[in-house]
Amino acid sequence: MSQVVEHLFRHEAGKMVSTLTRIFGIEHLNLAEDVVQEALVRALQTWPYYGIPKNPSAWIMQVSRNLALDVVRRERVFRDKETEIVRLMEHADPAPDEAVFPDQELKDDRLRMMFACCHPLVASEAQVALALKTLCGFSTLEIGRAFLTSEAVIAKRLTRAKQKIREARISFEIPAGQELSRRLDGVLQTLYLLFNEGYKASVGDKLIREELCNEAIRLAGLLAEHPAGNRPRVHALLALMLFNGARLPTRVDPAGNLLRLKEQDRTRWDQPMIARGMYHFAQSAVGDEITEYHLQAGIAACHCAAKDYQATDWRQILSLYDRLAEFDGSPVVALNRAIVVANVHGPDAGLAAVAAIENREKLDSYYLLYAALGEFEAQLNHSKAAAAHFRRSLELAEIKSEQTFLSKRLRACEQQLQA
Repeated sequence: MSQVVEHLFRHEAGKMVSTLTRIFGIEHLNLAEDVVQEALVRALQTWPYYGIPKNPSAWIMQVSRNLALDVVRRERVFRDKETEIVRLMEHADPAPDEAVFPDQELKDDRLRMMFACCHPLVASEAQVALALKTLCGFSTLEIGRAFLTSEAVIAKRLTRAKQKIREARISFEIPAGQELSRRLDGVLQTLYLLFNEGYKASVGDKLIREELCNEAIRLAGLLAEHPAGNRPRVHALLALMLFNGARLPTRVDPAGNLLRLKEQDRTRWDQPMIARGMYHFAQSAVGDEITEYHLQAGIAACHCAAKDYQATDWRQILSLYDRLAEFDGSPVVALNRAIVVANVHGPDAGLAAVAAIENREKLDSYYLLYAALGEFEAQLNHSKAAAAHFRRSLELAEIKSEQTFLSKRLRACEQQLQA
């Protein structure tokens, strides 16, 4: 039951918060969130006794709407909002399997919320956190992990962001012209992080949270279809998501254990999704704009185009990573590049590339650093050094499938030492 509600929270909460924010005014964002949260609490309290409704999404939206009306009638400050809520309430009651709000209305509200969260008056580090929290149902813990920072830091950012929205009376709208471009980057970063959290979860028992990837793809597609978002970098990000999303079914085995790229069954990759990705990749090539999303999509396209692991054009991927490093000098990008260097020039070159990473200390608690070092040392038959790295990586990994994979790699090294 709790899993069903969590699933609905991911899918429906952002829609309802966006719609209620339009009605209440974005300065009352906390109230909109509270109303939707209360609806989900009621679902947890009543569904175990009365069963899951035929259309649980409509049930949650209906209860949220009723709660909103209660608040409006109780609070004088919302007297001018009552007419709009009543109009929604007294509109012909939807059938059990019918949507509560028109689909286009929900689409527009979610786009407005995306751009409102990414208003330039809101601190850049808080924009994405706010959008992930309100639109995507992320917890402060999940957002903290995505930004490699603490839950307390994220909570403070969210509080300050909402305060700024109230004080500045930020409008709930899709901007135009230069203002659109200023906010679009924050919206894209939000969608990018949402997809990444689904592609490789930061917490929990499952490596992949496919519903988050699907939601990121859906929102990016929504943005790309709108005149405000029909831009090359939007298409590039959507292409990247589609290329990586096509490989999701093969990233774990039936038991949920991690499968490396070389171990994946490429015949099970989603070819229609790859084709859709290629379409948007072509759309992203319009004009002279090149962003990190273009380069990452190019890397993903190389993987999707290779008939098997051995046929992968690693030199082209390395060239794209060299360009990407000019856009994003983060140590994570540098580590990914080092892995590609090892595929092109061998494990010694991979170790040298890791040693050359700037600000490498930021990766000290990043389990993939030690996993990569372990793989390089294992390829060089340095079993003792490899085992030490895998052991450290295992200590830092938090997802069960990653822990299982690292345990196997560690045991293999220890067996070689004993042989």
